[in-house]
Amino acid sequence: MSGRFAAEWLSLREPADRRARSARLVAEVRRWSRGRDALNVVDLGAGTGANLRFLAPRLPVPQHWTLIDHDAALLARVHLPDPGPTVRRVCIDLQQWRDVLAKSGPPDLVTAAALLDLAGAAWVDGLVQGCRELGAAALFALSYDGRLHGSPPDPDDRAVRRAVNAHQQRDKGLGPALGPDAAAYAAARFRSAGFHVLTAQSPWDLGNDSEQLAGALIRGWMAAACEQVPADRDRYRAWAQRRERDVGSGRVRLRVGHLDLLALPPVAA
Repeated sequence: MSGRFAAEWLSLREPADRRARSARLVAEVRRWSRGRDALNVVDLGAGTGANLRFLAPRLPVPQHWTLIDHDAALLARVHLPDPGPTVRRVCIDLQQWRDVLAKSGPPDLVTAAALLDLAGAAWVDGLVQGCRELGAAALFALSYDGRLHGSPPDPDDRAVRRAVNAHQQRDKGLGPALGPDAAAYAAARFRSAGFHVLTAQSPWDLGNDSEQLAGALIRGWMAAACEQVPADRDRYRAWAQRRERDVGSGRVRLRVGHLDLLALPPVAA
């Protein structure tokens, strides 16, 4: 996906992401951050800055953000809230995210949105270890959890979901992806490292009020399903045509499951 098309997708999904994110976990982060002079925040897979635009205005202290992404074209499109935090943009592979900290200093908070489900177990293990060694909290929002539901259902919804979820576990650049299991895996690893962990559902609820996003999502699912099970591509294409028509008519709503995760570091004795 080119930078331009990736930026268009990120822009399309940003309003749905904002509606879906867990207010309870954001309130917990606010409570945790109160009383601090400032926050040093590292945003992994920052893209065009949607996570910063959502979270920074909701934190009650001055902030410095380091935005890390492998795509310079996306970082170039970052626009900031006004007034906003100070920001540093770093284009680097996410495997090397800790390499940039010598200049910015250790983070108080490591965060990302829509990233964990693209990562493999080894990368998540390294993330947890890094947060533990740095004494940083972690907030990871909107990790896909494998739930795709249409209401009312279509006979082929289940087959598409099965193919999409299998496709989600392909290597996306951070090792064989955990896909729908990512948030649960990360939560277990953070707990084992002594963190206080909270999770909350953050599903998308899409209908003809979100027709453009829903259509793009349906076409993306179809493409993933066709790639995963090429023998059934005609079935998946017919399903996509029906589902786009259903959503556009207002007859169907789609629910896409996500999980938000907050991990607060152990309190020093």
